[in-house]
Amino acid sequence: MDFSRDNFEQLLTENATFKAENRLLKEKVQYLLNKLFGPSCEKMSPDQMELAFEELRELQDALDEVGEKFEEAEAEEKSRRGKRKPLKERIPEDLPSERVVIVPDEVKADPQSYKKIGEETVEELDVTPTQYFRRIIVREKYVKVDDRSAAPVIAPAPKRLIPNSYASAGLIRSIILNKYCDHMPLYRQEMILKYRHDIEISRKTMGNWMYLIADWLTLIYEALRNEIRQSGYMQIDETFIKYQDRKKDHCPNGYLWAYHSPGTGVLFEWFPSRAAECLNPMLEDYEGYIQTDGYGAYTSWLNNPDHQKEKDAIIHAACWAHARRKFVEVPENSNARKIVKLITKLYRTETELRNNPDLERTVCRQQHAAPVLDKIKTILYKEQARQLPKSNFGKAITYALDRWEALNLYLEHGTFEIDNNLVENAIRPTALGKKNFLFFGSPNSGQTSAVIYSLVETCRKLGLNPTEYLKDLLDALPTMQQSEVADWTPVRWSTART
Repeated sequence: MDFSRDNFEQLLTENATFKAENRLLKEKVQYLLNKLFGPSCEKMSPDQMELAFEELRELQDALDEVGEKFEEAEAEEKSRRGKRKPLKERIPEDLPSERVVIVPDEVKADPQSYKKIGEETVEELDVTPTQYFRRIIVREKYVKVDDRSAAPVIAPAPKRLIPNSYASAGLIRSIILNKYCDHMPLYRQEMILKYRHDIEISRKTMGNWMYLIADWLTLIYEALRNEIRQSGYMQIDETFIKYQDRKKDHCPNGYLWAYHSPGTGVLFEWFPSRAAECLNPMLEDYEGYIQTDGYGAYTSWLNNPDHQKEKDAIIHAACWAHARRKFVEVPENSNARKIVKLITKLYRTETELRNNPDLERTVCRQQHAAPVLDKIKTILYKEQARQLPKSNFGKAITYALDRWEALNLYLEHGTFEIDNNLVENAIRPTALGKKNFLFFGSPNSGQTSAVIYSLVETCRKLGLNPTEYLKDLLDALPTMQQSEVADWTPVRWSTART
């Protein structure tokens, strides 16, 4: 066979193409293996383990440079943190107490022959199982003794959450807490009531109660929406959950869209789709900052000509956690590991800011994070020309550079977080719930859960007790005036209490 120069060059080109394809396939196989057989979190490869050891060595060198005094103080601080808290700090002092006195049998038999000289006490924490009881409300009727022609007098019936129902505010609160805080589906609650307490309440009845209560809570839900919008900073994310639709032979995916404002609360909205139009209720006429992942619906919504006013008024920041994840998924590449290492330094600065709230966030980030970001940018531009665009590393570089300005906005705005993790943490309880109850019962029931989840999760994010909040709220709802609604959002309720 006659090999000409053209044939030889063609073979070299084909060989280079096959090598590139082989490399891409290896990366995809390694990525799939990590996803299939690794833990649900990021799987750490041997190279990443080496990176972790390098970081530990750097930390050790830094500690050695500080000196013995710092090491002694650090050891004392670790020792203090490691000590177990005393019982009085782990159990609230205002819990009801029961005092049980045990007298020796000898003293009981002949108390006159003994004198008390002291006592020894032991404390234990006990619990009384949930107890259901009937409440019988009696309205006595009277007539005047000296005027039989007068109409009888009777006290007005107390207003109820659900008219003509035997459900009390306490029972409704219990069902809400079991489902939306403890992730217990209604059918499990039905079985518990039946087999442990001999009470029959169908899941359909409880579902109807939840719908009616969510209707009550809608005004407070809208007040919470206004508070989050007025805060001027929202982190946005969405999560899927299936729902039943009688028109279809399967359970399609619906979506809970979450809007979180640190220190204010979190609001969920339910839509049977993931389209950009789902952002309309929250972003129309909004002015301020939003922070999201790389999902294209956010930029698509802002770039829509109908939303030009909002585009000029909204500053869109990106999430470093999602950018980092792209580089972690790059196997066996020293420059990708170097970028992950530099991103870790960015997070060390954020840890320092969380541990020292008195520090000025913008100044500290400009001093410590800005030089690290410059190094990352230099590596990205240098590697962009060397990597295949469709390789994992090439995709990670493109993802970061396309959003570089949005990723750096947190340097200029002290209210920004470095990532979108706070709103993702707010979504986690809903993920636990959908693993238990699997789907919403109808396309309309999703908004019922969105309303209740919003109030319950806002309490959790603010460190409030949802039991106390729901008790006060459900007791006040039947007589609440519309002008009082804004005072019953979790943050306003907490402020009024303190």
